[in-house]
Amino acid sequence: MSRDWEVLETRLLSDNWAVLKTTRLRLTGRDGAMSEQWRETYDRGDGAVILPYDPERRHVLLVRQFRWPAAYNGETDAFLIEAAAGLLDADDPEACIRAEAEQELGLTLGPVTRLFELYSSPGSVTERLTYFVAPYGAGDAVARFGGLAEEGEETEVLDLPLGTALAMVAAGEIRDSKTVLLLQYAALHLMPEETS
Repeated sequence: MSRDWEVLETRLLSDNWAVLKTTRLRLTGRDGAMSEQWRETYDRGDGAVILPYDPERRHVLLVRQFRWPAAYNGETDAFLIEAAAGLLDADDPEACIRAEAEQELGLTLGPVTRLFELYSSPGSVTERLTYFVAPYGAGDAVARFGGLAEEGEETEVLDLPLGTALAMVAAGEIRDSKTVLLLQYAALHLMPEETS
């Protein structure tokens, strides 16, 4: 049986940095019964994220930056370690991630590999991220700090061994889901541990 849905009403709650709406829906369940529900959506646009990796040194490039939601949640350290990412605005995902790599990492990317598109929090956030990886070399990353001042960004660039980054995940020092996912991808597919 088809599981249909219909929008009955939408109300704008906020249109500040992003758009917050509440919507009344009519849903048809598996058994054919209809129900009405209110759902909120937070629409900040789609984005892209990149993990540059150095296969020779087994390193990755990450950034550390202040995140207000972490501070809001009472984190003692609200400077989170993340893979470089940004909103698409009018760009396609690859153009976006190339610009973000230059702004946040001081890195001009060569060939990039597009992995997949994922929702991070589909219960209420509309953002869909396109994930990328790209190789870099020891001499390619020249920035120590980055970010766009006009966007309130100030990032510290971290050139870390993959093993160190994975240990930081296990220790709770890296807590950003997109970053954890990309580090795990790198460990499994890009720079797997050699076994004897």
